[in-house]
Amino acid sequence: MAVKSNLSDRYISYRKDTIESKLDTMGVYPLDVMVAGVTGAGKSTTLNTFFQKAVAKVGDGVDPETMNINSYKLSDHFRIWDTPGLGDGVIRDQQHKKSMIDLLYRKYRYHRDNKEYALIDMCLVIIEGSNRDMGTTYTLLNDVIVPNIQSNRILVAINQADVAMKGRHWNSYTSSPDNVLLSYLNEQALSVKSRVKEATGVNIKKPICYSAKYDWNVDAVFDMIIDNIPSKRRAFI
Repeated sequence: MAVKSNLSDRYISYRKDTIESKLDTMGVYPLDVMVAGVTGAGKSTTLNTFFQKAVAKVGDGVDPETMNINSYKLSDHFRIWDTPGLGDGVIRDQQHKKSMIDLLYRKYRYHRDNKEYALIDMCLVIIEGSNRDMGTTYTLLNDVIVPNIQSNRILVAINQADVAMKGRHWNSYTSSPDNVLLSYLNEQALSVKSRVKEATGVNIKKPICYSAKYDWNVDAVFDMIIDNIPSKRRAFI
């Protein structure tokens, strides 16, 4: 299901020249980014913050809201693919894994060289800030992401900075962390990078910590995507 939204100019015009230059080099419009994570990591809240409106339903109970794969066009430059979270049970997780792998192998034929390329250009894996379910995150990376897309196209971001350290050192008036929490978040990002390397063998970029709920440091997540746009179309592996 594709959704087209009328948006503010926040991310439509954000670093537009850089984005256009990179996409011209790559030869794709739009860039297709798959967003993945465990249930409760805040994927839908992140997308709603990107779009500055409710495009994805946010779960507030025990059942996850995203059960299917949905695409949302952020602008002429970006299309985001929201996927179901892992951690819903063995049977559902197997179904979700298959859906994501099928998406990673969805293809199109490029008219200029008549060759087939993968639709998904990059994958953003969102981790919950409390790190409660890293085992499922490693399963997602090992079973779905790492075997099916090149490692330089995998990015990791850590959501829910506001609940790290059990919510201590988060300034509710400014909706931002104090220096103690900032230092902790930096250590957390380095720890996750090291743990992902140990668990999957993939040396990811240092994750970005942010809070989608409070719209803190979300621009840095967008910057990470822009700065790591590949120079070539994605071939199948």
